[in-house]
Amino acid sequence: MFGAEKGKAGKLDGKGLYIGIVQARFNESITNALAQACKAELAALGVAEDHIDLVHVPGALEVPVALQAMAEKGGYDALVALGCIIRGETYHFELVANESAAGVTRISLDYQLPIANVILTTENLEQAVARQTEKGRDAARVVVEMCHVLDDL
Repeated sequence: MFGAEKGKAGKLDGKGLYIGIVQARFNESITNALAQACKAELAALGVAEDHIDLVHVPGALEVPVALQAMAEKGGYDALVALGCIIRGETYHFELVANESAAGVTRISLDYQLPIANVILTTENLEQAVARQTEKGRDAARVVVEMCHVLDDL
């Protein structure tokens, strides 16, 4: 079995998968677009609408604790973290970006659960708008593929 190629890209069949999404409300116009694109792509990949749970939290720092609650609840094949942090004039940007990313990663590793981290970190609103749709779609593709990668291991 060693040496066999596993987890090749292309396993994007979401039939039967249960996906949880945590969406931060801060910068809501961006996160709504991320969620809409993610849910549309999950549907295109075969994930049933009633197999997708969407939870809203105030901001990016609250995303990890909601992901943790969903992971502990169980029943999800993968989770998605959606948010948008736009650089301001203070150190707060770095704090929120770093801590939210670390929290998302920790939950994924602690629960051995695929989590697509699509908490955008941009310099300005224009960069966020330019990424909102494609990154939402990417989140769906990542979690579906990673479900198959982990199943294969």
